[in-house]
Amino acid sequence: MTGPALDSVQEHRQRLIGIGLMCGAVATFACLDAIGKYLGTRMDVLQVVAVRYASAFVLTLLISNPIVRPGLLRTAKPLLQIGRSALLLGSTFFNFMAFRYLQLDEALAILFSTPFMVAILAGPMLGEWVGWRRWIAIGVGFAGVMVVIRPGFGGLHWAAMLSGASAVCYAFYGITTRMLARYDSSQTTLFYSNLFGTAIMLPVLPFVWTPPRSVLDGVLMVAMGAFGAFGHYLLIVAHRHAPASVLSPFMYTQLIWATTFGYLVFANVPNHWTLTGAAIVIGSGLYLLHRERRTHGTVAPNEPR
Repeated sequence: MTGPALDSVQEHRQRLIGIGLMCGAVATFACLDAIGKYLGTRMDVLQVVAVRYASAFVLTLLISNPIVRPGLLRTAKPLLQIGRSALLLGSTFFNFMAFRYLQLDEALAILFSTPFMVAILAGPMLGEWVGWRRWIAIGVGFAGVMVVIRPGFGGLHWAAMLSGASAVCYAFYGITTRMLARYDSSQTTLFYSNLFGTAIMLPVLPFVWTPPRSVLDGVLMVAMGAFGAFGHYLLIVAHRHAPASVLSPFMYTQLIWATTFGYLVFANVPNHWTLTGAAIVIGSGLYLLHRERRTHGTVAPNEPR
């Protein structure tokens, strides 16, 4: 196998690797969100956000730092790095605030409008145009989210607006992550994310700090940073293997983890609407994976699908 056929097979393999990394990332984020929701009931949300970044920064610094990686701080797009880091910080803050008032599955179901926004933005901003089949699959997945939150049926809590703001930040974060994947290393991008969040939040920490109530709280504060750093590293690497429009629908799988943790940790029993919506979301993601595996080898690399 040579020429275009070999290139197509290799690109197909890269996309599947990216999808696998994306699924691993969102599973890790579900752990981070569950810890963030728990700690948010025991301390100020600003403290939770600050500790999340500070612990992630320290942990990653032990493994990847300018001493062992001399070119770590070198970036071709410094302003884009700052903008991406600010978007992630905003998404994290809005998300953790929403967790104080909403169940995990409710907050994340709203956040899952992100793939729809990414699909709209990826064309004009990245040149990654989405074909009609993927539009339909994304639309079906979004409909599953609507089944979960049921707008207009009993009304939404005002905190849903916080989840909406988090979704907007996260959509642009996904786009800028893909942009930076063309210029900077994964380690550089992760380093700047943690550095920016730590630099912004540490000055705030003395004004909101309260000591952990238990050893478990202290352990979870560190673990939150570890999950955050590892999850975002997987996300950054995933965007090196596949376009944002291919990866973003698979964040829907986080709904499964969110529902599971919500039940096990917070005794939030999902209702039949949540289960029905989750089934639709999962079905949409499986169809996208099926299309990726079946058609990529026979479609020209730049042809929308």
